[in-house]
Amino acid sequence: QVQLAESGGGSVQIGGSLKLSCDVSGYNHAKWCLGWIRQGPGQRHREGVATLAADGRTTVSDSTRFTISRDGDKQILSLEMNDLYPEDTGIYYCVAPIVELERLGAYCESAVHGPPERLAFGHGTQVIVSS
Repeated sequence: QVQLAESGGGSVQIGGSLKLSCDVSGYNHAKWCLGWIRQGPGQRHREGVATLAADGRTTVSDSTRFTISRDGDKQILSLEMNDLYPEDTGIYYCVAPIVELERLGAYCESAVHGPPERLAFGHGTQVIVSS
């Protein structure tokens, strides 16, 4: 059973940077798919931020500011965020599909952006960007 544990959130001023980390354990899917989603204050729904899959495909909501990566040896998924805006404020969750995907490609992004009941979540880490 996959377990995900985020860290690295905090409070920064506009234009600042943060690097979020997610310790991934118990995740043995050959076609692995991992992602970051966030929920802003007062928002009912979470939004996808970035995905990374075993085929090397990545998707990022803002590639000019965000970078997703994985250290395979340490089983750590990272999200580096630069030039942060107040709109980036929210709780950031590391997620993974509970059931191994049959195919990757665009299916990883679809899974991460899809029904939350099909995803394993970490506890989240809070990011606050103030002006």
